[in-house]
Amino acid sequence: MSDLKLSDDGMYYWDGSQWISTISPDGRWRWNGSAWVPVTSMAAPVPGYQYYQQSAPGRVPTPWTKPMQYAVAAWYVVSGLFALSAPLWLSGQMNDLMNQAIQRQTSLSPNVSPPPPEFVATMTSMMSGILWVSALVGVAISTVAVIGALKRWTWMFYVVLVLFGLGILGLPVNIVTLLSGRSNLSGFNMPPGFIWLSIGFGLIGTALFVWMLVAVIRYGPWAMAKNVDQPALATPPPAS
Repeated sequence: MSDLKLSDDGMYYWDGSQWISTISPDGRWRWNGSAWVPVTSMAAPVPGYQYYQQSAPGRVPTPWTKPMQYAVAAWYVVSGLFALSAPLWLSGQMNDLMNQAIQRQTSLSPNVSPPPPEFVATMTSMMSGILWVSALVGVAISTVAVIGALKRWTWMFYVVLVLFGLGILGLPVNIVTLLSGRSNLSGFNMPPGFIWLSIGFGLIGTALFVWMLVAVIRYGPWAMAKNVDQPALATPPPAS
């Protein structure tokens, strides 16, 4: 046994390709490197009790793991800042949309008096509040995603993968919006800088989606590969 390469706990030895238990499942035999020898100093185990159980294979990082973690975390840091700045980009546009809607209604119904200024101010404040609440929700989601990426949470990997996949669906919409100069809201002109940033985020998100999809197929979540060097159960000796 002195020539064998033992594990730290002394329960396994390395045979050149995998870890093998030095003790048989019934606890009565020990492998000395060439043959099974009886273990007389050990008490007999309870019948039906398996002395060793094979542990589930763990996962180890690959060269893709850390770059993927940092790329996803960086993307969500920038995404959170972008979401926080969205009200500054769109608040003026929302106010213009509100005024245009009031003017359109007044022109269609000349006999109807326009809404009082207090009502217009209240609606404008409400729409601005909705923008800021949406921005804060986006920042919260980005914060959780950054933590999950750095900690390699498995469930977060799949959530991010789905979010990136859904983001791909919005990329053609942003491209059409840039070409037309309008959003789906009638009369609402999107700022070109905002649209360009949205398209840039969409392209980066698409690249990350493809990378993560290839990684999970090739290795696993966060490109973590299964550890094939886990200790395995030895074959029990023949019955005497």
